[in-house]
Amino acid sequence: MRLLLATAASLFLSAPAIAHEPTMTEEKELTFERVFASPSLDGPSPRAAKLSPDGRYLTLLRNRADQRDRYDLWAYDRENADWIMLVDSEKLGSGRELSEDEKMQRERERVGDLKGIISYQWNSDGTGVLVPLDGDLYLARLNGDILRLTDTEESELNPTLSPEGTYVSFVRDRRLWVSEIGKTAAPITPKEADTIRWGEAEFVAQEEMGRMTGFWWSPDERRIAVQRTDESPVGIVTRAAIGATGTKVFDQRYPVAGSDNAIVQLFLMNPDGGNRVEVDLGDDTDIYVARVDWAPDNSALYVQRQNREQTVLDVLRVNPQTGASEVAFTENAAMQDFWINLSDDYRWLKDGSLIWWSERDGFGHLYRRKAGDWQQLTDGEWVVTKLVGVDPEGGHVFFSGTRDNVLEEHIYRLDLADPANITRLTEAGFTHSASMDDKGQTLYITRSGDDTPPQSYLADQDGERLVWIERNALDPTHPYAPYLASHQPTRYGTIKAEDGTPLHWEMVTPELETGKRYPVFFHHYGGPGPQIVNKGWNGALRQAIVDKGFIWFALDNRGSSNRGVAFEQPLYRAMGGVEVRDQKVGAEFLKTLDFVDPDKIALYGWSYGGYMTLKQMQADPGLFAAGISGAPVTRWELYDTHYTERFMGDPRKVPEAYEAASAIPEATKIANPLLLIHGMADDNVVFENSSELISTLQEANVRFEMMLYPGYTHRVSGEQISPHLWNTVFRFLESHGVTPPK
Repeated sequence: MRLLLATAASLFLSAPAIAHEPTMTEEKELTFERVFASPSLDGPSPRAAKLSPDGRYLTLLRNRADQRDRYDLWAYDRENADWIMLVDSEKLGSGRELSEDEKMQRERERVGDLKGIISYQWNSDGTGVLVPLDGDLYLARLNGDILRLTDTEESELNPTLSPEGTYVSFVRDRRLWVSEIGKTAAPITPKEADTIRWGEAEFVAQEEMGRMTGFWWSPDERRIAVQRTDESPVGIVTRAAIGATGTKVFDQRYPVAGSDNAIVQLFLMNPDGGNRVEVDLGDDTDIYVARVDWAPDNSALYVQRQNREQTVLDVLRVNPQTGASEVAFTENAAMQDFWINLSDDYRWLKDGSLIWWSERDGFGHLYRRKAGDWQQLTDGEWVVTKLVGVDPEGGHVFFSGTRDNVLEEHIYRLDLADPANITRLTEAGFTHSASMDDKGQTLYITRSGDDTPPQSYLADQDGERLVWIERNALDPTHPYAPYLASHQPTRYGTIKAEDGTPLHWEMVTPELETGKRYPVFFHHYGGPGPQIVNKGWNGALRQAIVDKGFIWFALDNRGSSNRGVAFEQPLYRAMGGVEVRDQKVGAEFLKTLDFVDPDKIALYGWSYGGYMTLKQMQADPGLFAAGISGAPVTRWELYDTHYTERFMGDPRKVPEAYEAASAIPEATKIANPLLLIHGMADDNVVFENSSELISTLQEANVRFEMMLYPGYTHRVSGEQISPHLWNTVFRFLESHGVTPPK
């Protein structure tokens, strides 16, 4: 990598106005090519907003108008109400190819398609920002100077500034490296066998636990907790990444359900690697290290230890000098035949108390633990979706949740002295997300609605807007303006599942003509976790499908999030069952509507949604006109331990549950047109899932169609590939008569 700079100051630019398409006075056709082109029809989409330690600057990653997937680092000076481009990714970067480890980690973070700067970190005194770019590290100062910290062929993984800004640390060549700022880094962990990694989160931690790092600095910089991972017990999956002009074969350590996991240890050491002691994690090595945190006063390291079954979570209190541990408290699954949903929604406070998210009463709520006693802070048949921030001095806790409407996330404030005193800080009619500075003083809020693309602003503790960060108004200069004339509103409603549980649905229709019936594009995910139906902005893709004369429809089945434990529980050891039946209720509802063509309901899903397409078409031949299955799991024994066993148990103990959930045994029951899509280098839902299905259908002489994408992973996306995929989908539907009325 070579630094291309005329002067360092050339990276310190005034923020130009956002570039938009010319104002249009007439309606334009919304094509898939335009949906995925630049500038984004959603308008600018800033990421990773952070306030500087002194609160003066707000920094964020802003995508370019001419390259929607390339991000640069910008800073907003709150004193001068001025924007500056802090780092121009094209001028600073070299485009050097990333290491395979970094590519895989980006896949785990779902940012593999992004270019430029994808993360950064403020230093403690607020004078500069650590910027990883193209595998190397830079320290960008607010005065325009840029200090290059590394220049190597290898990538630096998980670069981190120590809390006081004295050191920079990162993982390279499976070891943890540390240096004082401006000095040469050195490894502080030993070089061992190729199966040993220091300072890295193991595969399932990255993919399923949302933990991307494997080392943690103490607040006073005197100690570092470092993960040591032994991958030797993990089975090797030979993954063929089939590309356009060749095939690369990777021997990947991948713990499939029912197999051995990596052995994870934790060690505490000084910044130079000295005084190393092992943390006592208990006698059982078949565990998950879910989270690691330091007490604010450096007095203890807290480790969240999860059992293999994911029904018990122990929080260990560890002595930083000796590694000795004790169980501070234990969290158990909220009900029998359920699991523990991991969370980042907790905060250790300087007074030794803890704000903690738990589902122990059947809904996700906040609790305070102080001197060993628990106090419930929120309650009711709704959920806290995120702990946004804590102002310990003022005694306030800020969170997002569904207290007012499950389809609208709002931001709330509660008083620790009177937890029943909860104030909503955001406006009805939108769904919101938020982040906050470490002291809990300023909110960064993003909101969107059915007819409002994402907007962001800074607000005070009362929710009063201080300044728009991205107004993103749908005015005549907005990229989406030429297509507003055909924009259709979203309808919402509920229908009842077989047991009477209300299920939320959303629908967007074309402009309906009396007496005409329209085909349905039935979008689903279906698996545990994501809530699909909400009142947020859903982007231009949905409208492009509606513009083609299709009704867009989606329904949240039992098993999806934000409805409480009892709503999620039916998937336990029964995936491919209740969610299939709930989606069938949605199809049957559609067939009762006089504007729906009952013979033209097409299913579409990706990943778990692709699996759902297969299971629905097997369960009810003839119910759907056609199905599109993207990157489907077909046998859960092929998927990883942490995700699969959480819901399905260990296949060595409950093989019958896996047999019933598989999409292979009854694949030949598929009687309606099927389009199978898969990236041929997928390292998440490996291509073997589809190849086994392909073979099964071919051997039984069952007709189907497929579109495979050489070199693409679980994300088949890009400015040209995405429209190719969607044009393929609609050509498939047209060829089978799933078309709008004349």
